[in-house]
Formats: sequence, C-alpha cells, structure tokens
Amino acid sequence: MPACSALALLVLALALPGIGTAQALNPHRPLTMAQVIADSHAEDWRALDPHNTLFVQLPAGRVVIELAPGFAPRHVANVQSLARQGFFDGLPLYRVQDDFVVEWGDPDRKRAFGRAHPTLPAEFTVPSKDVPFTALPDPDTYAATVGFADGFPAARDPKTGREWLVNCYGTVGVGRGNDVDSGNGSELYVVIGHAPRQLDRNATLIGRVVQGMELLSSLPRGHGDLGFYDSAQQPVKLRSVRVAADVPARERTELEVMRTESHAFADLVESRRNRRDAWYKVPAGRIDVCNVPIPVRPRGR
Repeated sequence: MPACSALALLVLALALPGIGTAQALNPHRPLTMAQVIADSHAEDWRALDPHNTLFVQLPAGRVVIELAPGFAPRHVANVQSLARQGFFDGLPLYRVQDDFVVEWGDPDRKRAFGRAHPTLPAEFTVPSKDVPFTALPDPDTYAATVGFADGFPAARDPKTGREWLVNCYGTVGVGRGNDVDSGNGSELYVVIGHAPRQLDRNATLIGRVVQGMELLSSLPRGHGDLGFYDSAQQPVKLRSVRVAADVPARERTELEVMRTESHAFADLVESRRNRRDAWYKVPAGRIDVCNVPIPVRPRGR
C-alpha cells in the first residue's frame, strides 16, 4: 500500500465517530487473518456469557446463539423466558428460503406463553450507547456509519443518535406481521444467505449464531411460497432451546469470541479489507460490514 494511501486510511479511521486509538485500523501490518488470530493474546478474547447464550438443539447437532440484550432487551428477555418454559421444544423449522432465512417457532400461536409477554413494542433501534463502537472507514449503502458494538455488526446514525444491529449471515431476528409490534420472540429467523440489509430497522434483531450455522444453512429448502414447507415436506423439529446458564456446566459448549474493540480485531479488519493471501492479486481496499468475520473458538484454546 502506498504511504499516502496508508496515511489517508488511518486519518479517516481515527476521524469516524466512536473509534478511538484501540479501534483504529492499522494499515502498516500486512497480516493475514490466520496470522492475526495466531498473534492475538488472551485479553483479545471474551467468553460468551451463559446467561445471554442459547443452545438450540437440532437432530443433527447444536446451534449456539449469542443474544444481544443491549439492542433488544425486552425481546431477549422474552425469548429467554420462553426457552426456560420449554416453549420451543418440538416446534418445527417451517421455513427455509434459499439465500434468505431459516425460520422456526409457533406461527399459529397455539402454545401458551406462560410468564412471557404475548405482545411487545418493536425494538428496531436503540439510543446510541456509551460503549466502544469499532467503525469501518468504508462507505455503506444502508447507514451513515457501520461497524461493531458489543461484539455484533451494527450501524449508527449520528443525526438521530440511534444505532441498530444489521442483518448479516447468521443474524437472529424476530418474525412479525405487518404490525411493527406483532413480533414477540415466539417466531425467530436466522439469515442463511446474502445479507438482506433491507430488513435493517424493519425487524427486531436479538443476536447472532456463533456456532452451528452449517446445520441451518444445509437444511432442505421449502417448496412453498417464500420457502415455507408444503404439505409434502417433513420439517425438522427443534429438540430443545435452552439458556446456556441453565445447562449443567459439563454439557455446555464453552466458546470465546474475539473482542471487536481490541487491537487484534482492528488488524483483522484491515487483513480482510486488503487480503494478503497468496491467491489474491488485487486487494479490494474496502469491505462490507457483513463480510468481516468475528472469530470464535473453544474457550481457553
């Protein structure tokens, strides 16, 4: 990278809202993603909070979801309440639309909600929080500023002082009808295709899958409209959905995630913006927020 371009990139990164010295991209370290992870330190990683982690058990294995109470506190609490009541157990994954979403839950609302709320106000956006926001220096089609907050891909609008999670591969959202307040967490979707960013600020997002995406993305596609299973198809059913804190320690999937406010993650972002792998001949020099992977590994590795 020419010296003038590297300097311009660093100045731009430092000038973006919410990005400080720890989050500024470092264009002077020509590393690959594998090298960034290998060079990282223990303090660059954080363990998943078991109280904000869901274990979704499918016949083929376990899907691990990290919840985002900072962006949708009421819906996250409702989903946790439903999980603790065994609400999701045995319900079908009734929609698998190619290059879009997998959806599961109780669309006909036949099951009792128990202690959970049957209706909730939408949580599409929240006031910008006083937490590190690792902003990308590249322009985005859907938002003034995009980056990472609380370990999730997110966006901000400085004019309104609002921020929100964005719909990337693996994002978990709340299904709803036309009424914005009709979602309550009893129906959930996971993005399994190209990031449908047109959904941003139109659905309440509660987290992201951190392990087990292959179990969802490989499900048979629905033959009906919008990927719903028709009467000739047999949907996969959820065996159970549990809050990790409620699962005995010996049965938990212990994972840790790279801190998105760390120097290591800043280096990782730069490694993805300008790929140095042997296969790449022309570095892109920019990246989309949904194309930045957030590394996950077994805890204590």
